[in-house]
Amino acid sequence: MDTVFTLQDLRDWNRPGTSLAVLGHPIKHSLSPAMHNAALAEMARADSRFSDWRYHRFDIPPDDLPAALELLHRKKFLGVNLTVPHKILAFDLVAEVDPAARPIGAINTLHWTPAGWRGHNTDGYGLATAIRETLARELAGAPVILLGAGGAARGAAVECLQRRCASLWIANRTRANLDALLAALRPLAGAGTIPLHGFNPATPPDGIPAAALVINATSAGLRDSDPAPLDLARLACRPAGVFDMIYNPPQTRLLAQAAALGLPAANGLAMLVHQGVRALEIWTGKPPPVEPMRRAAGQM
Repeated sequence: MDTVFTLQDLRDWNRPGTSLAVLGHPIKHSLSPAMHNAALAEMARADSRFSDWRYHRFDIPPDDLPAALELLHRKKFLGVNLTVPHKILAFDLVAEVDPAARPIGAINTLHWTPAGWRGHNTDGYGLATAIRETLARELAGAPVILLGAGGAARGAAVECLQRRCASLWIANRTRANLDALLAALRPLAGAGTIPLHGFNPATPPDGIPAAALVINATSAGLRDSDPAPLDLARLACRPAGVFDMIYNPPQTRLLAQAAALGLPAANGLAMLVHQGVRALEIWTGKPPPVEPMRRAAGQM
């Protein structure tokens, strides 16, 4: 399903059945429609209730997000996914936010209720599940090196702390952004219960524990010209693995270096799949089939 809909299409929307959507700007590149529609087709084989469920994509500029969310609710779309740049913008536009998403300050999944949208964030679940699946590692009890201090990094950091990582080391080149993130995370770290540190990726400190898990939550790697967000060879201790949230291109400069050093490494495709799995479970109330979603994402 390659159609990209607009706000005007939404105003005129009168399609029968249960509608789901992803909003972004741009959105044409999104793999979500292929993944979700593949899972829904599989679910419909076992349960006819899902035979008229369809997932669509909408290109919605940021200024149009409030109007789009109001229309989607009025048209009774059952669920909505949000991608860049809407995850933070939507946080204050919904009727209710799931308690687990509140510390993140961003939502990526909306569920229709009569009173309005209920916002969730499934990115953290997707991250933890993907790391378990691709690297055979758990966030719980692991020392973590997190690269970045933006919205994606904040979501990853909250997930690491909520799952009780052993320690969290956050690398970011802009000190003001790093300090702001550290200040926001300290209450979750439990007043020193989980050691929380920040550093400049150009000069990694010697105190980082051995066998740390490196997670890239920056956009460095989306373009071939991007430098790696961290020189892995500069770490005093050998990491246990490297996970890059970027999935396109499938091998970033960071992942190429990890491979050259013989480190276990994975890109973000599995994270994309599993955050989608969790969103579909919220909407349907059933565990969706993972393999059709994985195959659909891998074929795009």
